Amino acid sequence: MENDEVILLNFWPSMFGMRVRVALAEKEIKYEYKEEDLFTAKSPLLLKINPIHKKVPVLIHNGKTVCESLIVVEYIDEVWNYKAPLLPSNPYERAQAKFWADYTDKLYDYGRKIWASKREELEEGKKELIDPLKLLELEVLGDKPYFGGERFGFVDISLIGFYCWFYTYENFGNFSIEAECPKLAAWGKRCMQRESVSKSLPDPHKIYEVLLEFRKNYGVE
Repeated sequence: MENDEVILLNFWPSMFGMRVRVALAEKEIKYEYKEEDLFTAKSPLLLKINPIHKKVPVLIHNGKTVCESLIVVEYIDEVWNYKAPLLPSNPYERAQAKFWADYTDKLYDYGRKIWASKREELEEGKKELIDPLKLLELEVLGDKPYFGGERFGFVDISLIGFYCWFYTYENFGNFSIEAECPKLAAWGKRCMQRESVSKSLPDPHKIYEVLLEFRKNYGVE
């Protein structure tokens, strides 16, 4: 495993790519990073190795490609299974973790309504985003430090990239996620204390600035 070739194709603001970066950091896997600028054009390499979805992140491991972020994180956990397990060993707990991790994917479309839509759609977008966040906070996280209990794991990795976007959602939507979901906000701050997370996630202010420019360029007001 030490001499494995590991390459990650990613776009730095992608919350899905952040999942993979955190998983690789948790496992302390060395890899080559290739940046894709999805605001301009997709590279020939990306179109070649992910011809179905044409999306990042894509992991290349010894010449073989693995696509879709949660599948990639699970792959990483299985291949490098000797360090920092991300999924529970108990079959039921494992199934539950996969269910809730998959649930977090829907947050992307809700969040996009806030930062990429006209002003009149913001209220609808805010409610659509806050409701599932409250569900995750009340039904899954509860009073635990992490979604899986005492150990940082699969569901935490699936959601932490969205936490990086909270600043953007709040500024475009003029609301406070911390006021709506205080335990979830505390969870995010707790996760950010982990080196694997803090060094893998970009500055939230940078994401906001890039999307301000995006809205300006595409006439979204």
